[in-house]
Amino acid sequence: MTNSTSHRRLMLVTGGTGKTGSRVATRLRQAGHPARIGSRSAEIPFDWADRSTWTPALFGVDAVYIAYQPDLAVPGAPEVIRAFTNAAKANGVRKLVLLSGRGEPEAVECERIVQGSGLDWTIVRCSFFAQNFSEGAFLEYVLAGEVALPNGDVPEPFVHADDIADVAVAALTEDGHSGELYELTGPRSLTFAAAVGEIAAAAGREIAFIPISRTDFVAALTEYQVPADVVSLLDYLFGTVLDGRNSKTTDGVQRALGRAAKDFRDYAHAAAAAGIWNIQGW
Repeated sequence: MTNSTSHRRLMLVTGGTGKTGSRVATRLRQAGHPARIGSRSAEIPFDWADRSTWTPALFGVDAVYIAYQPDLAVPGAPEVIRAFTNAAKANGVRKLVLLSGRGEPEAVECERIVQGSGLDWTIVRCSFFAQNFSEGAFLEYVLAGEVALPNGDVPEPFVHADDIADVAVAALTEDGHSGELYELTGPRSLTFAAAVGEIAAAAGREIAFIPISRTDFVAALTEYQVPADVVSLLDYLFGTVLDGRNSKTTDGVQRALGRAAKDFRDYAHAAAAAGIWNIQGW
């Protein structure tokens, strides 16, 4: 595809220190595109909860990667996305790339807000991140050797965060992606129990999967001192999104990038090789 940003316009990456945002920012900078990190600790601070930070962060920006924290499914998210979209338009932003969640009615409402903004847009709608086992709430479970989750027998086509970032960067920097909704999944569906089994095989040690109720799941997350908003979100996801409605794979990565999506087994082996799941004595 033709690169439409030879003039290297500035891009704002919200959630710029998160799983996908950090990857998006790194790729943009490696390709020579100026990227402004949108985070509370950035040189120009950006905070979803403090609208006074939005205009300074948007100054001079041509395109924005929108990764709303904690998730588009939380109460009040559509209102925030509508206000931010209006602010972006008022500050001369040309393009919005929205990270969205698969199977979330609230996320669909946010997608419609972006689609109706009058700006160029691309929606990147994703299944459950593989990296939640290595960079998210489930890492401590894996390190402890016991992953206790509800819905362990429900298949999910885990998507690789690298694929999400590659699609987002293509949408931000190339022609041909405006007006596209890319639904991203991995190339196969596997249950959480099977996913843990593949992690154990890659890490070369025993990691048990234990099916539990949602009530016990919330209690365990709280015991691990997971922030309350993350606990609430994960409980929602397991109760609503991860119920089998999103088990089918899609061709979103292929459509956007012209290549196959990364497989969970490849993710697990790469994470294991990087030592992410190493513990003392192994």
